[in-house]
Amino acid sequence: MGIRAKLNVMSLSERAAERVREIVEDADDAVLGIRIGVKNGGCAGMAYTMDYVTEARAGDERVEDKGATVFVDPKAVLFLLGTEMDFETTALKSGFVFKNPNQVSACGCGESVSLKPAEHA
Repeated sequence: MGIRAKLNVMSLSERAAERVREIVEDADDAVLGIRIGVKNGGCAGMAYTMDYVTEARAGDERVEDKGATVFVDPKAVLFLLGTEMDFETTALKSGFVFKNPNQVSACGCGESVSLKPAEHA
């Protein structure tokens, strides 16, 4: 029997991991990481959500990457498989962006996306 490595649902770029670590360190309360999810909304159909995590929930998928901890809401796992979270700064804004292979389209303003569940291998 071989040892099977655990694959993360998603990965973080170095910039995203650095920003997550900063958020955790700068939080007023004891924060374990951030929770990523998806919700219905926006003109394209779905939007990414992010919240502080002070306590892990049953079913959360815990992703530890480059010294940062992200929790993935269990309802979002199939929509986020294979996603890389990045952090970008432009002249007009800065924020997390998701390079998601399950994304079908995005709205013009970039606030919402159309996602399909990942296909099982």
